[in-house]
Amino acid sequence: MSPPNRIELREVTKAFPGVLANDRVSFAVKPGEIHALLGENGAGKSTLVKMIYGILQPDGGAIVWDGAPATVANPRAARAMGVGMVFQHFSLFEAMTVFENIALGLDEKLSRKALAIRINEVMRQYGLTLDPARVVSTLSVGERQRIEIVRALLLKPKLLIMDEPTSVLTPQEVALLFRTLRQLAAG
Repeated sequence: MSPPNRIELREVTKAFPGVLANDRVSFAVKPGEIHALLGENGAGKSTLVKMIYGILQPDGGAIVWDGAPATVANPRAARAMGVGMVFQHFSLFEAMTVFENIALGLDEKLSRKALAIRINEVMRQYGLTLDPARVVSTLSVGERQRIEIVRALLLKPKLLIMDEPTSVLTPQEVALLFRTLRQLAAG
């Protein structure tokens, strides 16, 4: 018997004044699968992932997580379920270090030493090279995205959502990202 879908959206709808952003969207993702949402600007892709992550609430339809109906009230609830999110626009403090930015984004507070060990483990495991002592303002766009990815991976997500992950990357950075995603999907 195959495992249940990690997540399933059933007829999910979201409207804003004058705009139907998502109209009865349905899809499912099984553990270990990689999916892409494709569409033009304004097609509703970001709205859809924001509903999965609890930033927005659907107007209709259902979200099913690991075979059970789920309500994702907010991002903290999404993270508790096992959903990680890397946004198109990074939430980083320019004057702070890589380490400080990662630490600020975590719900669980660890000692500096324990967090440093976990960050290094994740970076080594997925080939995401970063100097934790570097100040964010000195980093390339690809390196900044890696901060967000490392932060998401520290949560050991069952589902990782990335909004427009390749839009600002060089071809070499895209290749690294895709390699990391394949490694994540393989478990």
